Amino acid sequence: MQTRVAVMSIILEDSACAEAVNAVLHQYGRYVIGRMGIPYRQRGIHIISVAVDAPQDAISAMAGKLGRIAGVNIKTAYSNITGQAEEETPAK
Repeated sequence: MQTRVAVMSIILEDSACAEAVNAVLHQYGRYVIGRMGIPYRQRGIHIISVAVDAPQDAISAMAGKLGRIAGVNIKTAYSNITGQAEEETPAK
C-alpha cells in the first residue's frame, strides 16, 4: 500500500475537546510516527504536532475527523516522498 509522510498541526482552542482529539489520534495510532503537545497557557490554547506515515486516504480521513471537532483547527503538510507500508506482524 502506498503511503505518505505528513505533519498535522493541530490547535485546540478549547481544552474540553482534548478527549475527542485524543480518541481520533488513538483510532489512527498505527500510523503515528510521533507527536508533541505544547500548552500555551498565556493564550489558553494547546498546540499539537503529529507526524504520520499513512495512506493518503487515512491522512485525509483523520484530518477531516479532527477538523469537525468544535474548537479544533488543523492543517496538514505533506512530504513529496512516498513509499510502501511495511507488513505488520501479528502480536504474540
